[in-house]
Amino acid sequence: MAKTPITAPPRWLKLVNRLVIGLQKLGLPLGTMRLLTVRGRKSGQPRTTPVSPLTVDGKRYVIGGFANGDWVANARANGDAVLARGRHRENIRLVELPPDERGPIMRAFPREVPHGVPMFVKAGIVENPTPDEFEKGAAKVVVFRIEAR
Repeated sequence: MAKTPITAPPRWLKLVNRLVIGLQKLGLPLGTMRLLTVRGRKSGQPRTTPVSPLTVDGKRYVIGGFANGDWVANARANGDAVLARGRHRENIRLVELPPDERGPIMRAFPREVPHGVPMFVKAGIVENPTPDEFEKGAAKVVVFRIEAR
């Protein structure tokens, strides 16, 4: 039986994100995680969230598992962002992919970001952690291509 997709992040995620942000700022890298900072669409203030970019065919991408998440809405409103790991900062542009181009990127996710797979399963985006399931779940997420700015 398929789960109904969760449209908003779980409440505990905000606390975990704060912890990850603090560790990253101290220079303690955590797997594939980076800090993505995008200006708030309403406040104009920088907003930071942990993300796990992945590379497919030489291009980098980041996936928004919760299409209604704040960072996704901010990135849609203003694609200019900063991607950081420790002290290394990179100015980037986020370009949203149309739904028909998301499949191959999602298919690569379980291999490229294995620690992120459980979140997609728990959220009901995929039923099981296979590349085929992730490709089927592409319509339920937002995928941004990362470009140099």
